[in-house]
Amino acid sequence: MKHVFYIGLCLIILGCQKQLDVPEIRLLHDNWQFKSSDNTDWLTAKIPGNVFSDLLDNAEIPDPFIGTNEDSVQWVSKTDWEYQTTFQVDSKTLQKRHVELNFGGLDTYASVYLNDSLILKTANAFREFSIDVKPLLKTENTLRILFENTTKHEEAAKAQLNYTLPEGNRIFTRKGQFQYGWDWGPKLNTSGIWRPIKLVTWNTLKIQDAYIKQTVLNDSLAKLNARFNLNTSIANLDYDLFINDSLIQSGYMSDKDIPQFNFTIKNPKRWWPHNLGNPYLYDIKVVIKKDNTVLDSVSVKKGLRTIKLITEKDSLGESFYFEVNGKPVYAKGANYIPQNSMQNKVTDAHYNNLLNDAVEANMNMLRVWGGGIYENSIFYDLCDAKGILIWQDFMFACAMYPGDAEFLENVKQEAIDNVKRLRNHASIALWCGNNENSEGWHRWGWQDGRSETEKTEIWNHYLKVFDSILPKTVATYSDTNYWETSPKFGRGNPQFEFQGDAHDWWVWHDGYPFEHFEDQVPRFMSEFGFQSFPSYNLINYINKNDSDSLRITSEGIKNHQKHKRGFQVIDEYMARDYLVPNNPEDYVYISQLLQAYGITKGIEAQRRAKPYNMGTLYWQLNDCWPAISWSSIDFFGNWKALHYKAKRSFENVLISSEVKQDSLKIYLINDTFNTFSGTLSTNILNFSGEVIWENSQEIMVKPNSSAIKQRIGLSGFSFNKNKVVIVSKFQKSESLFYLVKPKDLELPAKAIQKEVIKTSDGFTIRLSSKTLQKDVFLFCNESGHFSDNYFDLLPNEEKQIVFKTDAKVLNDLKIKSLNDR
Repeated sequence: MKHVFYIGLCLIILGCQKQLDVPEIRLLHDNWQFKSSDNTDWLTAKIPGNVFSDLLDNAEIPDPFIGTNEDSVQWVSKTDWEYQTTFQVDSKTLQKRHVELNFGGLDTYASVYLNDSLILKTANAFREFSIDVKPLLKTENTLRILFENTTKHEEAAKAQLNYTLPEGNRIFTRKGQFQYGWDWGPKLNTSGIWRPIKLVTWNTLKIQDAYIKQTVLNDSLAKLNARFNLNTSIANLDYDLFINDSLIQSGYMSDKDIPQFNFTIKNPKRWWPHNLGNPYLYDIKVVIKKDNTVLDSVSVKKGLRTIKLITEKDSLGESFYFEVNGKPVYAKGANYIPQNSMQNKVTDAHYNNLLNDAVEANMNMLRVWGGGIYENSIFYDLCDAKGILIWQDFMFACAMYPGDAEFLENVKQEAIDNVKRLRNHASIALWCGNNENSEGWHRWGWQDGRSETEKTEIWNHYLKVFDSILPKTVATYSDTNYWETSPKFGRGNPQFEFQGDAHDWWVWHDGYPFEHFEDQVPRFMSEFGFQSFPSYNLINYINKNDSDSLRITSEGIKNHQKHKRGFQVIDEYMARDYLVPNNPEDYVYISQLLQAYGITKGIEAQRRAKPYNMGTLYWQLNDCWPAISWSSIDFFGNWKALHYKAKRSFENVLISSEVKQDSLKIYLINDTFNTFSGTLSTNILNFSGEVIWENSQEIMVKPNSSAIKQRIGLSGFSFNKNKVVIVSKFQKSESLFYLVKPKDLELPAKAIQKEVIKTSDGFTIRLSSKTLQKDVFLFCNESGHFSDNYFDLLPNEEKQIVFKTDAKVLNDLKIKSLNDR
């Protein structure tokens, strides 16, 4: 049996200490079995895990991500499941004064038995539980956990109410709400041991929690306060403080109230979002001792920064922006959802790759959406290190929730657990109470047919959670700002455009044209989006059981489109802006261009409106299963057209144009704190590269600004607008702008020349054309990543693309563009 022990600090740091009496941690992840409660046959299980992945590993169910298999596994969520393991404990461990079992996450209604004694009952997948098991532990031990299906508990809770709450049974259970099905995800209501189980033993002291609170930060000095929640019966403790492995301070830790001490860092380096500076992290380590014996230690990666949400009344309404280290920061990014419906399949590499994709696309903020999960610690560690700001929702979404005493206490403890767990992270910029609950109550008809008494009670329950419990918890346990609900106003409220954050779903849900994004720009856009098909290889995976693997009308594909009007909406919008193809391969390609066309139109309109608008987060970054969805990166990690084009639209210095009243306005947007000077050149070219009109002028671009730098009256030109491109350049920035919709462009049908060169980590691909090529798309059967894709290739210019792959040859490289129609 594998034993894993935790000592705390490296031997170099502790080498000077005479004795060690530190806690030991052993992961109890081996020898697990599971079965349904009405069965006698045990199957092997993996911990952490969940019942769906365990059944899949044992070939008891088909892969629910393929075809229509999701439908055939719904019985799993209606069944009670039992997990069991046996483990041995040596005499040394049995002699420890303190022995705890720590459960990082049990999903959800669980009864835990150690040696046939009930030690814990849980009803919250988001909470962590520690149980003293010293009296029960033996040399040979059996740990058994019974998971009851959620329905029986939800029906019992629903029966206690005299009215029905929106939106279904999920509101009564504290777990990932998306598991009950969403308009981009499957209905896979899991159960199981989804986070680690640990056996923790110690004699004298264990650090339960450590909070490194920043109290003062300026250019010359940072003052910090270290607070500890200790499990110990002794007093008069000593400590050693290490910063970046250097001993900085030794002292005495008071035993009054919460043990704590103060310390300073001179000439501190600040933590910044990656696009504005270095996300510098101090490694702060504290060793707690009694006399000369080390009792426990803790290490915290600490970024020194100030982050404030600024909401101030002005002549237009009320601002909404984040101020980092005293400077307004324009937020650029997307909404993040769980990466897999079976969370145990998300590895550290998945986290690292996806967050690298966000950084590479020039994103500096992700919103962790409220219908998912409080993410694993590695997610926040990586966001700290990579300089990504996190808007963190509490896990409530698109519903009204109960307000009985038991539910409210459960929510309170959930909030305390997670705020305390995440409060040391520099990346946490905001805690938000919920996603769209308030908008739903005021706009989605949830009040219809209810008595005034019912409406008052339901809204009061809402206020207890989101206007009392959650903000008080955030204020008590952290120094992060709290925002009650996202959006502040629903899109039916006239204040939608002028106050708070906004979710704009007039595009997509209400059929408004993409130009709507340019006409109505809010103070901060925290949600807007449009669907597209995923990559060809993902469609082939969904259709694995289908004879035509790229058939986009198969029953499997239909099952992976969870919006009831999704295909119809894509069709309608495509006909507005593109020529609609009649074959699946081209249709998938155009659907991705359509998504990118609409969303980048919104991104750039919002950025042009800076500082009125100070943030744009599109829906959504990623998927939890193979899907036709709003994501810019599909379930296999392939970048769609949107991710490539968002990368360009999120550049720190952006040239962005719009046409108003037959006048072309060219903006320079600068998100940095630097001033730039240089030549802005603008050429109007035909598709063969001939210059129809040209202009250049010296300009200065102010820090953190957006301003019109050039106006061009179009009424005096006689050229065919369907046959020209406007090319603007400033320093390293370049913009290609068209005066008509993509379907109206008269693109020449000319071939693209290519040269493929093998490199040590893939291939270099050189492309050129004698005419403009619109939305060039490179693809092949080999797995890998193109450095750029879905780009416009100017006539008579060479473009070089890097394709990183393990493939040795690249015989099947294909190239598609809009010119091919």
